[in-house]
Amino acid sequence: MAQIETDPSQPIRRGRGRRPAAEVREQVLAAAGELLLTEGMAGFTIEKVAARAGASRMTIYKWWPSRGALALDGYATKVRTVLEFPDTGNIEADLTAQVLAFTRLLTETGAGKVIAELIGASQTDPELASAFRERYSAPRRALAVERMNKAIEQGQLWEDVDPQVVVDQLWGACYHRLLIPDEPITEEFAKALVHNVLIGIKR
Repeated sequence: MAQIETDPSQPIRRGRGRRPAAEVREQVLAAAGELLLTEGMAGFTIEKVAARAGASRMTIYKWWPSRGALALDGYATKVRTVLEFPDTGNIEADLTAQVLAFTRLLTETGAGKVIAELIGASQTDPELASAFRERYSAPRRALAVERMNKAIEQGQLWEDVDPQVVVDQLWGACYHRLLIPDEPITEEFAKALVHNVLIGIKR
């Protein structure tokens, strides 16, 4: 089960004196992620994040141009360890593990609602759309592509496989069920999705 601990009732602990900028930034991101996963975009404000992190609004706006950009970075920070891409040497096992981790994140935590809200908000927020591509979707895509390229070199996948397309097939299907919930996101769905795609690409 994907575990993301959040407790918005507890302020972030701070020591005395002026904190290093890196520490302030880390605490702002932690506060943003916790607030976002507990209250969603509806309850997410710069003021609440600033109060929780013990930082000024001016400091936050110096690093993030909009509420949406901060929300996206907070989300990415919170889920980064959950979505780390494994490398066991078996591409089928690794893709299955990664897609399962993603589907569990969407269904067992507040992340599913949050990512849907961020995608929706990015349609009218250029700053958020840019942040989503540069800081979340592109880095996550790169991890999957790198892992599949390695599998191609090892002879586990066909040489003419396009990893970029496979990413869209696997994760795109998950996003489709998230945003158009005609069918549920389940572990059975995730496993069948990887199995069906690998029929065409695995050597």
